[in-house]
Amino acid sequence: MRSELFQEAQEIQQPGMRLQNRKMLRVGLGADAHREFYARQGSMVAYQGAIDFAYQGAGSVGRFMKKAFTGEGLPLMKVSGQGDVFLAHEAWDVHLIDLEEESLTVNGANVLAFEPTLGWDIKRIQGFGGMVSGGLFNTVFTGRGRVAVACHGAPVLLQVDQPTFVDTQAAVAWSSSLEAGIRSTVKAGAFIGRGSGEAFQLALEGRGFVLVQASEGAPAPTGG
Repeated sequence: MRSELFQEAQEIQQPGMRLQNRKMLRVGLGADAHREFYARQGSMVAYQGAIDFAYQGAGSVGRFMKKAFTGEGLPLMKVSGQGDVFLAHEAWDVHLIDLEEESLTVNGANVLAFEPTLGWDIKRIQGFGGMVSGGLFNTVFTGRGRVAVACHGAPVLLQVDQPTFVDTQAAVAWSSSLEAGIRSTVKAGAFIGRGSGEAFQLALEGRGFVLVQASEGAPAPTGG
């Protein structure tokens, strides 16, 4: 049996967290029984070998309280064992980011997987007068390791060297060194962004970068 598809879709054979293709992440777990990583619950599309999937809670009292209070956070599973795991999220584009003793803030909706060498915490961005349910909550990664993020549409990387404003649902990740807040455009009398109708933007100042996807994310399903 022959097909160009069989060549194009051939499984890569490299250890660790790699892009299988633009839409799919492959994580190769070696013979070391202690190899593991964390992934978004429900993101597994296939696996080979002896792999174990375990629900991972907030991981600390502080993170648990934030998650319980806000309803936000990362729905994580710990993946361990020996073999290969393939992950995806609704055919979004997958990108890898390597942190080298650095810190990065990522929208929780865009996190696909990350290595256990990274520390993580849920951080709050205060809103104005409680208009955004008290603020926005995102995940901050610190240390050395790899993060896989999923983007709904091709992203653009903006260098922040002047005040920058991004639709709150289009912001994928940004430098944690940036000063982040919420800007309201209610007084403008128009919804200028592509979000859910809320006239708010993520306001970033300082020096760094922000990764912006070409969409506010997949629309929520409506009841039939």
